[in-house]
Amino acid sequence: MSTIATLPAIAADPTEPATRTAVSVIGADKIFTLGRGKKLQALAEVDLEIAEGEFVAIIGPSGCGKSTVLRLAAGLDEPTNGRVEIFGAEPRQLARQHRLGVAFQEHALLPWASVRSNIALPFKVAGRPVDDARVDGLIDLVGLTGFEKARPKQLSGGMRQRVSIARALALSPDLLLLDEPFGALDAVTRRRMNAELARIWGEEKITTILVTHDVDEALILADRVIVMTGRPGHVRTVKTVDFPRPRDAEITRSSEFHALVDELTCLLDASDGAAA
Repeated sequence: MSTIATLPAIAADPTEPATRTAVSVIGADKIFTLGRGKKLQALAEVDLEIAEGEFVAIIGPSGCGKSTVLRLAAGLDEPTNGRVEIFGAEPRQLARQHRLGVAFQEHALLPWASVRSNIALPFKVAGRPVDDARVDGLIDLVGLTGFEKARPKQLSGGMRQRVSIARALALSPDLLLLDEPFGALDAVTRRRMNAELARIWGEEKITTILVTHDVDEALILADRVIVMTGRPGHVRTVKTVDFPRPRDAEITRSSEFHALVDELTCLLDASDGAAA
């Protein structure tokens, strides 16, 4: 049986517009065909809904299919069974319309291009004129003013990830997908980037799905945390994060924060299934 990650209750105020569902994953299985006819089931009956403007983090043991969920949302893979809808449409349709922003652990910046050129790249890929004001605004948003002409090799790891996130935001996507974007960074830089991403999300308010192994990171950034089981992955539980924003160091030192970290860590440790 799958666990349905339902949307938070919406206040019954007729003057407020209804919250749209941004992402629906309905009964999704994903089975990969390996060599010599072998098959690997990555996901089993995954059901979840994410509201427009919501920040959701997905955590789970290695090999549980977290990144596979992200790839289904991005239209890079299709479910073997079930379906995935982004604002009621197929993910690939939104990808073709350049309405999805994606940033992965490997920043994949063009090594010969400047910060400005890397951030402007999505406009060129989409065949649109570069919006210089938007690019300038994003450079300022991610704190890279003064580094517009720098090449990736001249930047720190954290700065390169800022460029990657700015590039993902360039076309004002409806959905931002982040797969371990800070996984290769040291602990201090990672904490700083968590704060930066929280600030950026607070200004842009784009529906965001973050895949992470870091429970603290999930709680610092997300409105809800989805905990997956071991492979084949399905939703084990969904935890609403009620800490007020911005979530500063005082919150992360609180007994409530540490209690929630312990609760989610125990759920991860108790997850069934194989890890890879």
